[in-house]
Amino acid sequence: MIGSMITTSRRSVLTVLAAAGLGTALPATLGAAPASAATDLYSSNTDLYQKLAGREGIDFARRYQRHAYIDNDQATRPGSYARTAILALHGGGIEVGTSELCLGIAGYTPKDLTPHYGTGAPLHDYWMFEGMRTSGGNSELHVTSTHCDDRVALSLAAGALNAVSVHGCTAAQAGAPASRPEAVVIGGLNSVLRQYLGEALRAAGVQTIEGSADGDIDGVHPSNICNRTLLGMGAQLELTTELRVSMFGTNTLKGRAGSVNAEFWKFTDAVRAAVARMEADPSQAVL
Repeated sequence: MIGSMITTSRRSVLTVLAAAGLGTALPATLGAAPASAATDLYSSNTDLYQKLAGREGIDFARRYQRHAYIDNDQATRPGSYARTAILALHGGGIEVGTSELCLGIAGYTPKDLTPHYGTGAPLHDYWMFEGMRTSGGNSELHVTSTHCDDRVALSLAAGALNAVSVHGCTAAQAGAPASRPEAVVIGGLNSVLRQYLGEALRAAGVQTIEGSADGDIDGVHPSNICNRTLLGMGAQLELTTELRVSMFGTNTLKGRAGSVNAEFWKFTDAVRAAVARMEADPSQAVL
């Protein structure tokens, strides 16, 4: 597809829309925090856990995997440690598809959690918070990324050199063109990882949009959990609804894990390739 290799700037798209007379409210809306972040019902994960005590497994769930790393060789420098953590802060029914993407990027098949990529392929640590309500109201469980204080999530990020945090947004929030709303905004403070992600995703035919320096969905705040790593920087992926929906045959809370398709694996393959390239970068050396 022509244009599948195009990198779009979110700010430039909004400027063009405004100049074309398509309404002045759109850029203003996109420049502000998304409504879910501006009006979060819970000020932090701790606040949510306390106010919804006894509702874990009913209203919400947490899943994580921390892999064991051992190095008892006194003659060599440390070689076994967590390099990359994959996060989905708004999984389940909050930002649909992000739980499954978190697992896929970490190296697991969402349906049964078996390793997807075969013997020897890297498996990454992951953490996710999931909205489990079946009758709606999952958006109320949204806690913005800069307010995430879950101790396990923070420890995974803080113990890794890199973090990739997966989120969902609307095409309007991303600034994606109406003619092609399937897109991902690549943000975070690690400019090298962002570059690698962009190159890998575009090579896979995914439309990428450059995050701005001040946008709410661009993951550039130092307190954003994706940047609370050993290196103080990471990456954030904001996938539009249309892109996420295209990755599943059955787009329901129960049906997504068992119906991931080729588009899903194309995306996760690209992200994993970018992560592998980042981990091989000289900046990742532990002295």
